[in-house]
Amino acid sequence: MDLITSIFFVLGFVLLGVGADLLVRGSANLAETLGISRLVVGLTIVAFGTSAPELAVNIQSAFADKPDLAVGNVVGSNILNILLVLGVAALITPLGIHKRLIRLEVPLMIGASVLLLFLAYDGLLNRWEGLFLFTCIVFYTIFAIKTTRQTAEQPKKDNFKPIKNGFIHILMQIFLVIVGLGLLVQGSNWLVDGAVELARHFGISELIIGLTIVSIGTSLPELATVIAASMRNEQELVVGNVVGSNLFNILMVLGLTSLIAPSGIAVSHEVIVFDMLIMIAVAFACLPIFFSGYRIERWEGGLFLAYYVIYMLYLFLKATAHPLLHTFNSVMLWLIPITVIMLLVIVWKSRKKVHQIK
Repeated sequence: MDLITSIFFVLGFVLLGVGADLLVRGSANLAETLGISRLVVGLTIVAFGTSAPELAVNIQSAFADKPDLAVGNVVGSNILNILLVLGVAALITPLGIHKRLIRLEVPLMIGASVLLLFLAYDGLLNRWEGLFLFTCIVFYTIFAIKTTRQTAEQPKKDNFKPIKNGFIHILMQIFLVIVGLGLLVQGSNWLVDGAVELARHFGISELIIGLTIVSIGTSLPELATVIAASMRNEQELVVGNVVGSNLFNILMVLGLTSLIAPSGIAVSHEVIVFDMLIMIAVAFACLPIFFSGYRIERWEGGLFLAYYVIYMLYLFLKATAHPLLHTFNSVMLWLIPITVIMLLVIVWKSRKKVHQIK
């Protein structure tokens, strides 16, 4: 990998982060001007903005005939969003969970994950399947905005500042959105080129590159957003952003990519039988943890992070064909039932606490 390619690869990460930040800031301000609640902003506007890097990278990967990079990017990003992003956010401060997320968005996220596995099981996401996924996100977005009054929030008096010139303010936010999109497109070009070159240089498969380096790079906007929101105690924006981003990644990013790709998106058997199953398991794990007192405690955030480290370690051992891989697999077989038991205990304690209060 030559120096010039390395420089542009790093610059691709930078442009993705800066572009997504401008896009999120402009979109969120526009939404607030229209009176949309923080939760719905996180589920739609901010989720769309932070999923834009995945979309930009996937479109470039699709036309460059790099399907493993496209699929690995989305699946890896969804795993990372829950385990790493929510884990870090919960370590900063325990996160309150809105009941709407438990009743609607988290089941939808689980359903979308299972639907993706079903559609991709034949090894291909064709254009009709892409159109179906994209149609689902369009209907969900319309529904979420229409139901925003159910989660509407009154602006805090001490934070409320009247806008002196509303028209100029709106134009400024639109400008931020346009600039952000431009930076995302250019950043995705450099990032995909650098990732492919990096894979060839080290002899690592493009699937592993998509699941790790590219997924982390394109998820940096989510990570930066939730860290900032957690420090400002905007908890609904944090969790709404992560859950909404995962929905957008599957339905919009893969849906639109499959729709515009010349021959759809090929899905490798490896990602179907392992990585997608991990993504589904992580999505299911959200329900009992979110349901336990409608909070993600710090120790639960630490648990998320620990599992992400284990997942990354597995990918590293597999990519390098390390002799410890067989032993690691044996340990993982024991870890799965232990995790299931632990999640059931969390739910049981939560329900017991509710009954005691009643």
